[in-house]
Amino acid sequence: MARKKKLDFSDISTTRKKENLNQKDFWKRYGVTQSGGSRYESGRNIPKPLAILLWLHRSGKVTGKDLAEAVK
Repeated sequence: MARKKKLDFSDISTTRKKENLNQKDFWKRYGVTQSGGSRYESGRNIPKPLAILLWLHRSGKVTGKDLAEAVK
């Protein structure tokens, strides 16, 4: 039986800071407000659809350009 792998974004604020982005600009590309992003960075559970999108982007399967087009 395959072991379930949990998507872990406990380091998401570190990722954002490495990209030199403030919360507003980082989370905007995922369609999330600054206040929502702040809550996720503080430990609130990230909804599964957003977690999947974050994973796809971080793994290179979805580009920044793809995100920008989707948010338009």
